[in-house]
Amino acid sequence: MKTNELDYFLPPERIAQHSVSPRDASKLLVYDRATGMTQHKTFRDVGEFLRPDDLLVFNNSKVFRARLFDRTGQIEIFLLRPHGDVGWECLGKPGRRLRVDDEVVLSTRVRGRVVQRFENGRFVFSFVRDGKMMSVSEVIAFANKIGEIPIPPYVGEKPLSLSRYQTVYAKHAGSVAAPTAGFHFTRRLLGSLRGRGVRLAEVTLHVGIGTFQPIKTETIEAHTMHREWADISVETARLIAETKARGGRVIAVGTTTVRALEGLGGHAGSDDVNIFINPGYSFKVIDGLITNFHLPRSTLLLLVSAFLGEADGLDVLKNIYNDAIARDYRFYSFGDALLIL
Repeated sequence: MKTNELDYFLPPERIAQHSVSPRDASKLLVYDRATGMTQHKTFRDVGEFLRPDDLLVFNNSKVFRARLFDRTGQIEIFLLRPHGDVGWECLGKPGRRLRVDDEVVLSTRVRGRVVQRFENGRFVFSFVRDGKMMSVSEVIAFANKIGEIPIPPYVGEKPLSLSRYQTVYAKHAGSVAAPTAGFHFTRRLLGSLRGRGVRLAEVTLHVGIGTFQPIKTETIEAHTMHREWADISVETARLIAETKARGGRVIAVGTTTVRALEGLGGHAGSDDVNIFINPGYSFKVIDGLITNFHLPRSTLLLLVSAFLGEADGLDVLKNIYNDAIARDYRFYSFGDALLIL
């Protein structure tokens, strides 16, 4: 497939700059794969389309302030993911100035040192506080004190607090981008869904910077998918198996949840996943999907189109997007929602 087939026109004013308030007041477009019918609702009505014993699965990863600057403000260090026990894979700006053994002074007590350089322009940094190596959790805690929120490049309004770029159920810090389909859920809505008999479960997938990046190759087959760390607990794996056995549906909240569930096969465990889901993929775990409206030329468009159908999924998705644009839906991270069943 040619990558340019993933293009579509979006009026700039349709790019959401912040979530609506309350978050469950966002719009919801519901698409039924069996009938091809669409409905237009408010997200707080999502329970109308769920059944008792359906299982909603959320990604509970938590965003941290991954964008750091040296004390002069001239060098940027973007923390991507842990590398070993104490190192971090990072991006640096300007990267050409950073060589192995170079030090970056981040505060009066903390320094970073380049210990490895990759051909793709990334680095491995080790971080030291008062002469002692910092653990992964210590680096995250330090970054949350002095770092900036790593908002997407198409968002011009910086959130005033990290909670504005966080789901209400976020638990485990490690993401440099939020699992944004979860933005639409409020604590009240989660309670309402439980009251309807809908079961809730969580996975963890630490979202990487690859979620921001478009496919740059001429064909999608030439694209190299990024890796992200994912975990499925024994409890979540049990709930998935029980739901399937009862004839219920496993509904993923967000594409990151899909990658965790499909990448690990719905089984308990943790590992790096780089599953590249595109048309022709046979889904093994999920039966439904709640997602946002995604960027052109993104792997997320491919994932959603694969879920819509092997032969015509991309055409169906483009029709859904055109309908959403015509009805003034808000797009991207802070935008409105799409439920596919």
